[in-house]
Amino acid sequence: MHIEHGVVDGAKIVLSYATAVGGFGLAGKMALDTVRGDGGVAALALRSAIATALVFCFFEVLPHYPVGVSEVHFILGSTLYLLFGGGAASIGLALGLLVQGLFFAPFDLPQYGMNVTTLLVPLWGIGQLAKRIIPAKTAYVDLKYTQALALSTAYQGGVVAWVAFWAFYGQGFGAENLNSVFTFGAAYMLVVLLEPIADLLVLGAAKALKASSGTPLLYNRLFEATV
Repeated sequence: MHIEHGVVDGAKIVLSYATAVGGFGLAGKMALDTVRGDGGVAALALRSAIATALVFCFFEVLPHYPVGVSEVHFILGSTLYLLFGGGAASIGLALGLLVQGLFFAPFDLPQYGMNVTTLLVPLWGIGQLAKRIIPAKTAYVDLKYTQALALSTAYQGGVVAWVAFWAFYGQGFGAENLNSVFTFGAAYMLVVLLEPIADLLVLGAAKALKASSGTPLLYNRLFEATV
């Protein structure tokens, strides 16, 4: 989902600074929710550190391919959300992306605002979706495939929508750009076939370790239904 250099440039890139501020605001709200009701500052810091390391591995270690207007990555955003909660997942996405840019892909840094917006806003969105489709009495380790699929589809769909927005905003609606966006979107949505399976495998492993519920390393909702 990395926006390629030159897709948005000149004065137009200023918009990405504004959207990034909005994305950081949503991340801050999710982080504050963790501090207030899900383990406090220490839990948020621990989960964020783990999420950051995982995001860095997702970008640098897992396969990623340039397709159309951007790149296809296995970000596993819904997996991060289910394991660590929205606050830690959002911090992990933002910091993991930044670390990758600083040390391995400095040419991506001018696009950081666009890329971080593309990651954070859909994450906030699946947090809102989870409240609607997952009953309060259901712990996340007990999710059904259809629920995991809905979260994954929403997250990946949000990523594709933001990439398309930046591409059209920067390059217009010419035939070549339309084809690049369509090609990217079609390839990226294939991730939807794999991410719910990854979610359920991870949740299954977590369920086997249910005795360790209450650890500050994992989201409380992973093991406990809300009251």
